[in-house]
Amino acid sequence: MQKIIKFIVAKLLGLYINILSYTRPAKASRLAYKFFSEPRSGRLIKDQLPDILKEAETEIITHKDSVFQTYTWKGTTDCKVILVHGWESNASRWKLFITYLKKAGCTIIAIDGPAHGLSSGTEFTIPRYAEFIDIIVQREQPQYMVGHSLGGSTVLYYQSHFPNVSLQKLVIMGAPCDFTMVVDNYIGLLSLNRNVFTLLNKHFLDNLNIKTEEFSGRLFASKIKVEGLVAHDEDDTTVAYSEGKKIADAWPQSQFISTKGLGHSMHSDELYTKIYSFLFD
Repeated sequence: MQKIIKFIVAKLLGLYINILSYTRPAKASRLAYKFFSEPRSGRLIKDQLPDILKEAETEIITHKDSVFQTYTWKGTTDCKVILVHGWESNASRWKLFITYLKKAGCTIIAIDGPAHGLSSGTEFTIPRYAEFIDIIVQREQPQYMVGHSLGGSTVLYYQSHFPNVSLQKLVIMGAPCDFTMVVDNYIGLLSLNRNVFTLLNKHFLDNLNIKTEEFSGRLFASKIKVEGLVAHDEDDTTVAYSEGKKIADAWPQSQFISTKGLGHSMHSDELYTKIYSFLFD
């Protein structure tokens, strides 16, 4: 019943935005972008953090008009790894993987993305997320970075736009390749018309300097010089399996891991063992 209600609400919202696109296009553009960029879940409550985050040293960092939250699990070696979660998630999604990283003695740093976890804001964008990452990378000089879903897309964007010599290996899990795919999924979910599609693309260009057809993981990956591991699940119903293949095919120094039965979350002891081996063996 809840799924049916969400479906009806999405279609009614889309119908309203479609009508506005003819009568009040500016408002239609604002509404379409608002529901596209604002996560509906993934927030955390400071006094009710998951146990894995309570174990970490926490820090709030101010950047421009934003603050973002970081969590650090101190290691016993000079090795450092940054973990980058995806859409409607937060740093606690790495609970299982953190147990593997601790075996390597690494210092582990996880970030709450814009409008997620304990970080500020209502709007999520990959460029802003990449700015958060750059602050940590410049300060900590990590050797490794791991990203899931849109966090993986952000890692690709980051290393292609802010190439950092400290990074030696990157891991991308369940990430969309083409921004056009993300937009098309949103358009389909709300059944938005061509007018709204045009308005959204104009908003991305005018406000974020993003040309949707050029904002591509393939393009980002093709510029990356460090080693990469791309993992994607055949049964991912959120991001098509082919998206991961496109990223790996464009990345000269990458290898691809195919999984089955994990869905989009990709939590698996077997997969995390393979990622551990890639990073540290």
